[in-house]
Amino acid sequence: MIWTPHVTVAAVVEHEGRYLLVEERSDGRVVFNQPAGHLDPDESLTDAVIREVREETGRVFTPEALTGIYLWTHPAGETFLRVAFCGSVGERLPGSVLDTEIIDARWFTLAEIEAMHGQHRSPLVARCIHDHRAGARQPLDALHRVGQDGRDLLARIASGCSGGSGGAAGAGSST
Repeated sequence: MIWTPHVTVAAVVEHEGRYLLVEERSDGRVVFNQPAGHLDPDESLTDAVIREVREETGRVFTPEALTGIYLWTHPAGETFLRVAFCGSVGERLPGSVLDTEIIDARWFTLAEIEAMHGQHRSPLVARCIHDHRAGARQPLDALHRVGQDGRDLLARIASGCSGGSGGAAGAGSST
């Protein structure tokens, strides 16, 4: 059997000292999580997080930076590779309908989030907020989507980029 981790994205959204979380049903429990979900086939990571925030909160998310990349194994044995972004959201879109498993999307203070630790969907909820508060930020152009022909990769190499300096080919379609 081939080991395949689940690739997920999450949005860490802070506004005036409050964080946006979703209350959702998962495995028969009500839990709290960042707006998050799975990467779809042929979708960039940034497109995925924008889509997930819209589906789970009814808001438009603007990614500003990469907060972190997290590898976590659920106690049941499934492994998740989470790519977390930080950014901002607008107001809820009129007429937006949330995913069926979402109960609500609300703003919480850090104290409220810490108090409901036992209701977090995973330890990644607290860890992503911790890293965000600690100032963890990587530029979005650190992510690259490389075509089957390798063209985007070759453009990056040709631009003299080595070890994170230089331009980012295809940054608008990051993965």
